[in-house]
Amino acid sequence: MISVRDLHKRFGRQIVLDGIDLDIEEGKTTTVVGPSGVGKSVLLKIIMGILKPEKGEVRINGRSMTAAKSESEKNEIRSSLGVLFQAAALFDSLTVYDNIAFPLRERGSHSEAEIRKKALEMIEALSLEPYVLKYPEEISMGIRKRVGMARALMTNPSILLFDEPNTGLDPLVGQEVYDLIKETRARWGFTGIVISHELPEVFQVSDKVVMLLNGKIEMQGTPEEFISSDNPAVIQFLNGKIDGPIKIQ
Repeated sequence: MISVRDLHKRFGRQIVLDGIDLDIEEGKTTTVVGPSGVGKSVLLKIIMGILKPEKGEVRINGRSMTAAKSESEKNEIRSSLGVLFQAAALFDSLTVYDNIAFPLRERGSHSEAEIRKKALEMIEALSLEPYVLKYPEEISMGIRKRVGMARALMTNPSILLFDEPNTGLDPLVGQEVYDLIKETRARWGFTGIVISHELPEVFQVSDKVVMLLNGKIEMQGTPEEFISSDNPAVIQFLNGKIDGPIKIQ
């Protein structure tokens, strides 16, 4: 589904990714974790084709994002991706309905009747009927995330990317988001990539966990393997301790 090979990325003298090899399994959710600044979001942006690595390759469904020659070629590859950003990234000037309809309108290949049918199906599926005429500022963060998910699913992506989906949320709303990920994945069967530093809460939506540290993969395995790991860096990160191999920047 997604193959990452020998990926290198630096900013000036700072090495962020130093030869990453990673396979994202089809139909599973892979969570990338690690302390702030280890390159989690950088990896996501390279997968999306927003950043270009110094070396290495990312292949999505057999096509190379890193070797794409033009933005239009990248957009073709991106057509299989959906993204739920940290704050849902809704358009403040658009209603919930228009935010959800936006991806298909942007493509310009669907009639308004087709867009309306698809949007209403998604609104019903995610229980958003009471909010269709409201604006983002009028709804809670939990509902915004639900709207963001509906918008991401409008193009029928086979892969959904979640960039720090629970950052800044209180525990109750955070659990709403995890429930939303579980609910939608069970229904639509997408492959998921979650970027997070919230352990062990994120394990409930994870089939595989990958920990980045010092530009490399420190460990990868199931949530159960992480919890029982004797790796000092994993233990330190799981327990939120200051002392250990992970140095606070």
